[in-house]
Amino acid sequence: MARQPIDARRLPNRGIWVRIVLYTAAGHVFAAFLFLLFELGKR
Repeated sequence: MARQPIDARRLPNRGIWVRIVLYTAAGHVFAAFLFLLFELGKR
């Protein structure tokens, strides 16, 4: 049985996935920075 070709129109653009990963990483770094500020502020 032959494999069906992947329909490129149904898959999101590669640039969108890169942007999602970068924004998610940046959001976590920002959240970690805020957490660090609050932890240091408690001392």
